[in-house]
Amino acid sequence: MKALVLEQQDKATLAEVKEIALPDMAAGDVRVDISWSGLNYKDALAITGKGKIIRQFPMVPGIDFAGHVSRSNDPRFSVGQSVILTGWGVGETHWGGLAEQACVKGDWLVALPEGLAARNAMIIGTAGFTAMLCVMALEEAGVTPESGTVVVTGASGGVGSTAVALLHTLGYTVAAVTGRGSTHDYLRKLGAGEILSRDDFAETRPLEKQLWAGAVDTVGDKVLAKLLAQTNYGGCVAACGLAGGFNLPTTVMPFILRNVRLQGVDSVSVPAERRAAVWERLLNTLPDDFYQQAATEITLEQAPAVAADFLNNKIQGRTLVKIGG
Repeated sequence: MKALVLEQQDKATLAEVKEIALPDMAAGDVRVDISWSGLNYKDALAITGKGKIIRQFPMVPGIDFAGHVSRSNDPRFSVGQSVILTGWGVGETHWGGLAEQACVKGDWLVALPEGLAARNAMIIGTAGFTAMLCVMALEEAGVTPESGTVVVTGASGGVGSTAVALLHTLGYTVAAVTGRGSTHDYLRKLGAGEILSRDDFAETRPLEKQLWAGAVDTVGDKVLAKLLAQTNYGGCVAACGLAGGFNLPTTVMPFILRNVRLQGVDSVSVPAERRAAVWERLLNTLPDDFYQQAATEITLEQAPAVAADFLNNKIQGRTLVKIGG
């Protein structure tokens, strides 16, 4: 099969599209012919070698994919069935989706929901899946459209842009935080009612004026600290990313004086039953026009160059990798 292969030479990561063979299938494995994959921030870190994502080389990156089953050692999946994969360390510790085929455990797969095309599933991808988990976390914390404005950081990225669209469709008033003026029109089309500069979140005090009923944060560090200081009494911040760093320079004051909840959101090891529920929510919530304005399509060969653009903050929305038919 053709795949993007990462290898290491003199501590540098080399990315090249080449022909390789998949390993033999084990009990419970499913082989998938991949139609679409995505390029995510984590993929960009892996491909460029800028982050310690890959521990074992050679590796095929790609943390998500959609396709159809070509062989199955798992009775839950049959040949020809359409499936999706996100998470489970695929593309990090197990060969991933930037290839024509993948061999994965059946436990890692979700059947493609009826009515959702494979391409649209990858427009959603890991980013959209994570965004829906964040929205559900806010809902479960009692944040409703009537509670007030919800702010989304890193709003022009894959997670952020999908979170803006989901929240707007569900009736929330949304404020979007971005560092790029060129994305403002895009964010307004997705449903942002207010757009804030990332520079506004550079410094923070332990407590600030209460502004947000809830938040979806993809950045971390000082941005997350400021969100916590500005969240309303009883509000919730769903944190799912660390694009700005993994430190959290804050105090306990938002938590013990304003009853603020900081809810971590992981998309890698979500149990199968909840995964299926998340995909159904996505199918039933995202409007049709979301799929027309939220994706850029590239080839497998273009992935290394586009990965560099990710780290230079040049990517807007989701990036799709077209692989098979």
